[in-house]
Amino acid sequence: MLASSEGKQVPQVTFPIRRDNEWRKITTDELFAQQTVVLFALPGAFTPTCSSTHLPRYNELAPVFKELGVDRVICLSVNDPFVMQSWAEDQHADNIEFIPDGNGEFSRAMGMLVNKQELGFGDRSWRYSMLVSNGTIEKMFIEPDQPGDPFEVSDADTMLHYIKPDVSLPARVSLFTKPGCPHCARAKTLLQDRGYRFEEIKLGAGGLSYSTLQAVTGQGTTPQVFIDGQRVGGADELEALLAGR
Repeated sequence: MLASSEGKQVPQVTFPIRRDNEWRKITTDELFAQQTVVLFALPGAFTPTCSSTHLPRYNELAPVFKELGVDRVICLSVNDPFVMQSWAEDQHADNIEFIPDGNGEFSRAMGMLVNKQELGFGDRSWRYSMLVSNGTIEKMFIEPDQPGDPFEVSDADTMLHYIKPDVSLPARVSLFTKPGCPHCARAKTLLQDRGYRFEEIKLGAGGLSYSTLQAVTGQGTTPQVFIDGQRVGGADELEALLAGR
């Protein structure tokens, strides 16, 4: 089992980063001093679990973390600044701050640098998350030391429930739309007016078609609204549902 650093100060490291297409440096103190920070570390940008689950859920829940007093949510990986910047743009993860630990200095000092040469990755960070208060590590969730890439405890929901066990999670809303659809625009307005955050899935983007819509929703018209995995229907059905809440 990789050792926890709870109760210790975060390592003193200076990270070379890219901001606005320029080289800059940011220190550990700038990231953590006089702040409450959630940091999650992962093996690599653009890798499957990191891109499909780990990062997106932290990005989705970042506003909830901030409502609970977290000042910043940081994603750290042993990747170079260009890769991390490209991944951030690809993921549209505007609620997350991406920190490239390109030389592995922070991960090594945390005792979380592991060898993944069998995958051609070289040295990478083990997957973990931590809550840091004014530079002191309050809590760590470290994935079990098992073969492969375990993902059991470093997720956003586990950290969120540690900070506030009885937290009310926001509804997960997905909205299938198509360009130029007035009913889609009405559905989005209804959700925005009620303060719902939603994932918009646009037909015509990324190869999504009416065949995709039919296969996923069983319907052939847009919009199609899903809340917490349950199909609500179109804009009229959404309006009726929200009127009763």
